[in-house]
Amino acid sequence: MLSKFAGEGMIAYLASTYVFKQVLATQPDRTPLGATMQKTVFNDRDTVRAYALFLGEEIDLKNLENCHTLATLPLMVNAGEYGCAVLLDYGVVVLFGLDLAEKEAFLTKLSPIISDSFAKPETEEVEVQINMTASERVKEGKIFLHEFTIERLQIVADILAKSIVLSHYETSLDSVFDQIEPFAASLQRENRSRRQSRELLRQLGTTLLVQHKIVGRVEIIDKPELLWESPQLEHLYERLEDEYEIRERHSALERKLELISQTAQTVLEFMQHSSSLRVEWYVVVLIVVEILLSLYEIVFKG
Repeated sequence: MLSKFAGEGMIAYLASTYVFKQVLATQPDRTPLGATMQKTVFNDRDTVRAYALFLGEEIDLKNLENCHTLATLPLMVNAGEYGCAVLLDYGVVVLFGLDLAEKEAFLTKLSPIISDSFAKPETEEVEVQINMTASERVKEGKIFLHEFTIERLQIVADILAKSIVLSHYETSLDSVFDQIEPFAASLQRENRSRRQSRELLRQLGTTLLVQHKIVGRVEIIDKPELLWESPQLEHLYERLEDEYEIRERHSALERKLELISQTAQTVLEFMQHSSSLRVEWYVVVLIVVEILLSLYEIVFKG
């Protein structure tokens, strides 16, 4: 009799346990807001290569097709067989763990959604390694992380993207400096042409576009939105930002932009002033000619 009751009790217990598990399975996730799980990638590796490219003025992320989204802000998708890629709408893609063939295939797939592609894209490559014992930082040209979480790779991608955008415009502004110098020297000469004025206006336009890009779209010195959801990674971001000298390079670029703008505006104002003086002299000459003609009429035909 006792064994019968024990058996019935065990059956009732197992049934109630099964029902309880089923109820739990149907309940919504009660994870507190902000307590996000950090998913890892490249679980079978301790080293991956990151390859950043500044491909063009814009990537139309809305028309990206046939990619599985791993994360957003910034957008991370699968790439190749086991790799992944972070895409920024201002024209940068950062690839992780792709071999040469996979990289070429992925870039070919991206080409239709890139606006104003660069003939020679700015690139930067770095090795990313796992090191659980040391602090997360850049050392001897390598980036060391505690683990390959999606959020950490997004932080790395954000820094690499900002770095190559700065490199691109540092190079382009150096060439603008080379072109501005002869215009400044032309202040000592009189034979300045309209073509020079048009070229100066073009340089001013280039300067304004660079300022719009690095301040308005890339937001070089702004922290990524990812840190709002993963504040524990802020220290990593600040270490990488410091190692790549993002703020220092941005400040230097801003000073160059300001100098170029001031130089071009000064030269243009001087050329416009000189042009005004020539017009005034033409008017004076015409007045003198008219006076001489009037005197001629009075003296010889009076």
